[in-house]
Amino acid sequence: MTKYLVSYDLSRPGQDYSKLIEHMKSYGTWAHPLKSVWVIVTTKTAVAVRNDASAYLDANDKILVVELGHPAAWRGLSDELTQWLKNNL
Repeated sequence: MTKYLVSYDLSRPGQDYSKLIEHMKSYGTWAHPLKSVWVIVTTKTAVAVRNDASAYLDANDKILVVELGHPAAWRGLSDELTQWLKNNL
């Protein structure tokens, strides 16, 4: 299983991105540490993750999918999220 950081900029304020959020949650193993950032665990490639998420984005939105590895660092996240990251990264 590969761990990815998925980040996006949504260009249209007020747009309903609930389907994108549900799609990100469909990976099963995921965390949502920041407003437009997800950490997911999947067998898919980065390109496949990008392509799948693109179905829920407008043409002018941006997305970045990066494979994660060690080391990793963070600050200001909840204890629950910190534990998830320690367990999954």
